[in-house]
Amino acid sequence: MRFAGQVIFVTGGAGFIGSALIRRLLSDTDAFVVNIDKLTYAACLDSIPQAMGHARYRFSQTDICNGAALRKLFETFRPHSVMNLAAESHVDRSIDGPSDFIQTNILGTFTLLQEALRYWRGLDRQSQNAFRFHHVSTDEVFGSLGEAGLFDEGTAYAPNSPYAASKASSDHLVRAWHATYGLPTLITNCSNNYGPYQFPEKLIPHMIIKALGHEPLPVYGDGQNVRDWLYVEDHAAALTLVLEAGRIGETYNIGGRNERTNLDVVRTICDLLDHKAPSAKGSHHRLISFVRDRPGHDRRYAIDASKLEAELGWRATETFETGLARTVAWYLENRTWWQAILERGYKVQRIGLSEASA
Repeated sequence: MRFAGQVIFVTGGAGFIGSALIRRLLSDTDAFVVNIDKLTYAACLDSIPQAMGHARYRFSQTDICNGAALRKLFETFRPHSVMNLAAESHVDRSIDGPSDFIQTNILGTFTLLQEALRYWRGLDRQSQNAFRFHHVSTDEVFGSLGEAGLFDEGTAYAPNSPYAASKASSDHLVRAWHATYGLPTLITNCSNNYGPYQFPEKLIPHMIIKALGHEPLPVYGDGQNVRDWLYVEDHAAALTLVLEAGRIGETYNIGGRNERTNLDVVRTICDLLDHKAPSAKGSHHRLISFVRDRPGHDRRYAIDASKLEAELGWRATETFETGLARTVAWYLENRTWWQAILERGYKVQRIGLSEASA
């Protein structure tokens, strides 16, 4: 069985992608997983339903900016790998308050790298050779594409939002810790994720929940901004594959080859809801509205995943149509999960238009 006898640290494991990764590690491998998460507003331990009482799972409420706490975890659990998914990730929120993004995404990654390096240097040679530090990042570090072309691993960084800039910085730190100190690192940059358990602030769950509440569906600008969509379970499969077989020091792009305009995404959600949850008030399409664009809104992202496909044999199993149908069905069948988030005080409303604040 894969990762038998290995301890894997997953930081940010109570987040959307982190929880999907842990679900896969617990279900499809023999890894012992330590979930390290500080439990911010977007975290939800209920997103890992099989974790409760699982013999190969432990949770630590720890901030990756806390070096002393991280050092204790390294000493206690002696990990074979670290998968860093701890990050503030909502672009609109980064526009309103970039400070948290600088703190977690840059200083947190630096602190985690330092503690991983300290631990790695104390290992015997065989264990050092087997150790991996896998940093999970985003295609937003590359900026915006024109109408043609794809981001590949050699694309120059050109981040346009505080979120993207913070993730670009963290990527550079990871690269430097490999080049300067020899820490065995891997970096992956993914396209837009979607699927079950995604926090309601992101586009797809945001639109599903607002449509079910018969509220306007706000589409930024002209709705023609393009994103390359990746089903989160496909992403989790790619992450475990890169950890297992990726070449040290390399970067791998992960994308679903599913380019869609934001308007097309919203229209498809409306079509699915018209079929799965028809409203007596008429088609959900009537709710679509256009609002002021996001500042610095990147026009198009698209990932070239050829390197990952050729070297490691990964393929996305979900098309956008099948993945989105599964996602809409999940939100319809799991209302208690997202309603609990709303009841805790999260408001499904527009942010990201104000001037930056601390």
